[in-house]
Amino acid sequence: MGWAADRWRLYRLALAEAGRVPILWLRRHARGPSWRVPRPERLLFAPQDLRTSDPTIAQDIYSGLFTFAGREVETRGRSPFEIEPPTRDWARALYGFSWLRHLRAADSQLSRENARALVGEAVGPRRRELAAGVGREPRVVARRTISFLCQSPLVLNGADPAFYNAFLRAIGRGVALLEAEAVGARIPLDRLAAAIALSYAALCCSGLENRLRRATRLLGAELDAQILPDGGHVSRHPGVLIELLLDLLPLRLLYASRAIEAPEALGRAIDRMMPMLRYLRGGGRELALFNGMGPTAVDQIATLLSYDSVRGSPPSYAEQSGYARLESGGTVLIADTGRAPPLDSAGAAHAGCLSFEMTAGGAPLVVNVGAPLAPGPARTAARRTAAHSTLALGEVSSGLLLEDARGEIARFVERRLGPVLVAGPGEVRVERGIDADGWVVVSARHDGYEARFGIAHERRWSLAPDGARLEGVDRLLGAGRPRERAPGPVLRFHLHPDVQAAREASPNAVALKLGRSGEVWRFRSENAPAALEDSIYFGGPQGRRPTRQIVVRLNPPPPDAPLSARWSFERVLEGRQAAAPPEEATLEEPEAPAGRPGPEPDQS
Repeated sequence: MGWAADRWRLYRLALAEAGRVPILWLRRHARGPSWRVPRPERLLFAPQDLRTSDPTIAQDIYSGLFTFAGREVETRGRSPFEIEPPTRDWARALYGFSWLRHLRAADSQLSRENARALVGEAVGPRRRELAAGVGREPRVVARRTISFLCQSPLVLNGADPAFYNAFLRAIGRGVALLEAEAVGARIPLDRLAAAIALSYAALCCSGLENRLRRATRLLGAELDAQILPDGGHVSRHPGVLIELLLDLLPLRLLYASRAIEAPEALGRAIDRMMPMLRYLRGGGRELALFNGMGPTAVDQIATLLSYDSVRGSPPSYAEQSGYARLESGGTVLIADTGRAPPLDSAGAAHAGCLSFEMTAGGAPLVVNVGAPLAPGPARTAARRTAAHSTLALGEVSSGLLLEDARGEIARFVERRLGPVLVAGPGEVRVERGIDADGWVVVSARHDGYEARFGIAHERRWSLAPDGARLEGVDRLLGAGRPRERAPGPVLRFHLHPDVQAAREASPNAVALKLGRSGEVWRFRSENAPAALEDSIYFGGPQGRRPTRQIVVRLNPPPPDAPLSARWSFERVLEGRQAAAPPEEATLEEPEAPAGRPGPEPDQS
C-alpha cells in the first residue's frame, strides 16, 4: 500500500489531530461540568420508531441470544451487560438499546417484563457503565436516548415510581452527555446524532423546554453542513441516509405535535434526501454498495419512500455526492465518480473510485463486494480497490487505508477519527452527455495513482438507448513523474450471487444469466482474455455469500504511452418482468407513554 512513501502524510495528520484536542475539549466543556445533569419532570410523548421490528427476535433475547453487528452471543443465564463484548460494534448495539423495539413487537407480558428488567439494569446498578467506554460514545448515547423515548410505553407499563424516576434520570444523564458532544465531537455525524437526540428529548419531556431552542439551532446547523445540495451525506455513505431519515421523519412529526416550528433545515434535508435515496437504489430494491454500504433493509426503504409526499425527481447527476447514473430501457448503472470524503467523515469510505454497479430488468448484474457487518480483516479487504468493479494497478488501491498502517501514530489517529481513508482521489473530472445516436455517455478521470505511479485512470461508460448494450473504455494516462513502476492493470467486474456465469468458446467472452429477471447477457473484452474467478458478496441479508468475478489482466503500461482497454456487456436474451416493489407503510402519530406514574400527559 505504499505506506513507507506516505508516512509523512500520516505524521502530518496525527499532528493536526493532536492540535485539535485542546480546542475540542474547550468546546465540550464550555457550558460547565457534565455532572450538572438536567432532570426531566415527566414524559409527554413516545415517538414512533420506524425501524423494522421482529417479535421472533424477542424470543431470542428472552432466551439469552443477542445478535448484533454480525456477531452472535449466548449469555447462558447471565446479564448481557456482564458479557465481554466480541467487538466494539456489538457493544455499541447493546448499549444503544435499539433492540427494545423487538420486545415491543412481541406485545406480551413476558416481553414487557424482560424489557423492564434489562433497562432496569442499565439505569440502576450498571448506570456507570453507560457513562464509560463505548457506552458514552455520542452515537451510542443518542441511539439509547431515542430508543428509551420511543419504547417508553413498553418499559414503563406497570413500572413503580422508583423505576420511573430512575428512567427519567437516565434520560437526563444522556442529555448532559449529548449537550457536550453536540458541539465538541470531532466526527460530524456524532454531532448530528447528538443534536437529533437532544431535540427528541426536549420535545418528549417536560422540564427540558429550556434546551429546545439550542437543540433546534444545533440541529439546523448540522443538517445544513452535512446534507449536500443533491441530498447525499458528506460521508458519501448511502446507508447514512436511511439511518438519518428513520430518525428525522418522526422528529418532524414531533415538532408538529407540540405545535412548535421545526427548523427549516429539517424539512429541507428530508426533501433532498428522499430523491437521493431513490437515486442510489439503482434499478433494484437495494442501495448501491459504495463507501461502507452493506446489506439493505428493503422493508425500511419501502417505509421511508412511502412518506415522500413531495416525490422530487432524483438528480440526473449527483455532483456533490460524487455519483453518476446512466439509465435506458430498464438498464441502470450507478458509478462512483467522487473524491474521497473529508477525513472526519471518511471512517467507512472505500477506495472504489470509478467502480460501478449495474442492474438490468430490475435484476442485479455487476456489483461491488460491499461492507460486512462485522469488523475485521474482511471489512478492510472490502474497502480496497480490488473489491470493486473497476480497474486497479495490481493489488494496489487508489486510496490509502489507515488500517494498513502500523504503530502508535496510526492507533492515535484511529482513536480520533476511526479507520479513515487517509488519502484517495483528490480530483475527479466528470463529463456527461448524450451522443448523436442517443447513447448516454459518462466519462470520468481520477488522480488516485498519480502521486505513486504517475498514472491517471480514465473510464468511459456508454449505454445504448434501449439499454441492451453497455460499452466501456478504461485508459491509463501519464500524469507526472512516478515514484515507482506500476504493476499490471487488472479489470474486475464482480457479479451478483444470483448471476450464473459461464465461459464461452471465445476466451474473451463470458455468458451471464440473471437470476431475478431471467435475462441473458454477454461480457466481452477486446484486449485480453476474460477469466472467471471466485469473489465474495456482502450486500445481502444472508451475510457473506460466495460469487464470481470477471477478471481481465492487462500488461503493464509503457512509461510514456497511454494504455486502453475496451469491454462491453450486451443483452442477448430478454427475460421476465421484474418483481413489484414492496407495499407502502403509514406514518403514525407519536403516543403518550403508557402505565406511567404521575400526572396525565398532554394530549397535544
